[in-house]
Amino acid sequence: MAREASGIRQESFPLTGFSSPQSQGLLHRNLPRPIKGLKRMLVGIYSLLLVFVMLFQSQISRSVATTAEHGANQRKDQRRSQKRSSQLPLLPQLGTLRLWMHEQNDGLVRRELAKQGESGRSLEEPETVWSTHAFVNTRQQTIFTQSWIPVSGKKINGRYARFARQLNAAGYGVFGMDWIGHGGTDGLHGYVESLDYAVSDTTEFLQKVASQHPSVPCFLFGHSTGGAIAVKVAIQSSAKKLLNGLVLTSPALRIKPGHPVLRAVAPLFSILLPKYQFRGNRKRQPVCRDPAALAAKYSDPLVYTGPIRIRTATEILRITSYLQRNLSKVSIPFFVLHGTEDKVTDPTASQDLYDQAVSEIKNAKFYDGLLHDLLFELEKDSIAADIIDWLDRMIEVA
Repeated sequence: MAREASGIRQESFPLTGFSSPQSQGLLHRNLPRPIKGLKRMLVGIYSLLLVFVMLFQSQISRSVATTAEHGANQRKDQRRSQKRSSQLPLLPQLGTLRLWMHEQNDGLVRRELAKQGESGRSLEEPETVWSTHAFVNTRQQTIFTQSWIPVSGKKINGRYARFARQLNAAGYGVFGMDWIGHGGTDGLHGYVESLDYAVSDTTEFLQKVASQHPSVPCFLFGHSTGGAIAVKVAIQSSAKKLLNGLVLTSPALRIKPGHPVLRAVAPLFSILLPKYQFRGNRKRQPVCRDPAALAAKYSDPLVYTGPIRIRTATEILRITSYLQRNLSKVSIPFFVLHGTEDKVTDPTASQDLYDQAVSEIKNAKFYDGLLHDLLFELEKDSIAADIIDWLDRMIEVA
């Protein structure tokens, strides 16, 4: 079963230097209580740092050994060729250079895979034209995009091919964008330096689509963290005028870290070890109840399913914290959908969005027993139909 809430805005909302150990002990006894507390906190942080240093010790040792071996090979090459001697001053930076090259190639490889995603497939709707595109953002990163266009129709930003074709069949064109570190877009897979970059890239993409299709109603779709990005885009005045509405599935409006201490220390470690993959609880939370859909997701090289990177996790916590303080700034029409058994994002936060947003037209639907990836659940076709029905109603009032 599913329960649904909808509302039109009215006057009110009825809904819802050093010293010996002995002298250190003496000093500690004579310190005021606040200073004692500060000392304990610093000791705790220092202990956490020691734990992380121990975790990385073996990895660092292997890296040093590799660098030493590489240096020996370079010195041999120097004796063979004088030309290579000019490269010796760069040896201390080779580790950074390799990492940079790996990150650049990571995006290129995924982009080529993404371009081949639909090749050789026979589309269920022969009038659908699929194509790939790219644009360079203000940070000189290549942002991969794709589109599914019917012979004529409207448009919505979307991500999934099956869902895109369902929209095509209903007369909607679809324009999708992979944000940094994901899909065919530049960046180390799964790494997001700042989700504000993803927000600005999405706004830029919206402007490009709107300029190519003027006077056509435009809706923005976002799932999970993409939903959080979409909400922040919609709050900005520069993008608000481009949008006729939002469609959000399982948006990451509130995330609970595995342990309360993680929220406190995450910003520190996101600076020290931003790209480190934090394993934490190794048990993977199920995101849908369809075994075939799960197998397809975890075997897709374009979908990042590895341990979350520390900076990425910190950015998700940061954007959700911002949104929790600014839900009342959402003023455009929206339709939020969430499964009640979602263990990745918090369904009650979607209810908070519905309750606090000042949008004149707002709808929320909660699906009993469903998990995180609604459009990959066994009921995916009925969920897609719910979305298309809402879009059709919004077109009538646009």
